[in-house]
Amino acid sequence: MTGSIPSVTASDGLVLVLNSGSSTVKFALLHPETGERMLGGLADKVGMPGAVLSIRRYPADAVEEQLPDGGYQAVIARILDLADTRPGAKGQAQQVVGTGHRVVHGGGRFSASVLVDDEVIAAIRAFIPLAPLQNGADLAGIEGIRAIRPELPQVAVFDTAFHHTIPSSAFRYAVPEDWYTRYGVRRYGFHGTSHHYVSQRAAVLLGRPPEELRLVTAHLGNGCSAAAIRDGVSVDTTMGLTPLEGLVMGTRSGDVDPGIFGYLADQTGQTGQELTHVLNTQSGLAALSGVSNDMRTVEAAAAQGDKRAQLALDVFVHRLAKAIAGLVTSLERLDALVFTAGIGENSVLVRSRVLGRLGFLGLTEDAEANAQHGRSTGGRISRPGPVQALVVPTDEELMIARDTARLIATQPAAPAPVPARG
Repeated sequence: MTGSIPSVTASDGLVLVLNSGSSTVKFALLHPETGERMLGGLADKVGMPGAVLSIRRYPADAVEEQLPDGGYQAVIARILDLADTRPGAKGQAQQVVGTGHRVVHGGGRFSASVLVDDEVIAAIRAFIPLAPLQNGADLAGIEGIRAIRPELPQVAVFDTAFHHTIPSSAFRYAVPEDWYTRYGVRRYGFHGTSHHYVSQRAAVLLGRPPEELRLVTAHLGNGCSAAAIRDGVSVDTTMGLTPLEGLVMGTRSGDVDPGIFGYLADQTGQTGQELTHVLNTQSGLAALSGVSNDMRTVEAAAAQGDKRAQLALDVFVHRLAKAIAGLVTSLERLDALVFTAGIGENSVLVRSRVLGRLGFLGLTEDAEANAQHGRSTGGRISRPGPVQALVVPTDEELMIARDTARLIATQPAAPAPVPARG
């Protein structure tokens, strides 16, 4: 389908949000103002013959279909087709006015979301060495849309953008100056869209303006990071140059002594690239527990007496509690600790054990509220007091959709076609 940029305003239409991975494409079609989902799903085994597409047309259950051509362009084409042909709300079709893409690394260049053009694509490509798996996949999604619907506006929403307010005292490494000036070696931080969203939602739940709050937000999923948010802006975070730094994660090690590279290179003959691959894909909870990168499986094994699983849980909690306490030093006081993402929203045990180690910050678990994930207490899982712990479900897709709609609205409307003279 080709033509001019849609003349409807962003508020009149829907936004397609894409999160492209190395072998997956997660998608959602939603209204940027209300957050209402029309369509969602996940394409798996992308880039391989016989990709599987799981499709959910809200409120119906998901169904699966096979895609004989599993290439990115074929997958994107099918997602666009589904977005164009889904039933409209109350029987009235709504137009897809743009596509928003989660882009993992924006380097030091992008401090906000941007409309995609040739220059932006070139910049995203230039940052591939900083996030080789993620940025390359993000580009595949952008280029897939361009090839099929070149008239459709696209917006890049960067994981790193929210953390551009971090001061140099927090983002600089103590390394040679030319590593920073020539190669951009510094801490960037990630999961920014999620940290931004839950900090805003926490302010609503607390009934206070974001500009008055001092928060630590903990995004805990297969990837994990925590951030210090002071008066509405990020001032420190646990991830660094890449998403490998910081907390223990599903398959990522988090912090390790950099001397490990030289030592293991001598001992094993592996290259730095090979060792980095191991730290990204064969470490974390999976390596410590020996059973899974999934916290649910680790917790179940630990409950059955599995010593390695118990160790994995202990290390995860220790590193997380230590990081949260350290981030408070950038805030001077703590108003709330916010848990989000898969583990943060669902693991009663992890939250309980972390809160048990942070009593000196004024946090005391409300066991009943925590067991209910804060659903009956406005998100609160700690006992009432000046410092609270909250569970706030994240919604990165809604943040991406809203940024996309906002930026599309700044574009001048395409001129109406001039009728042909006969």
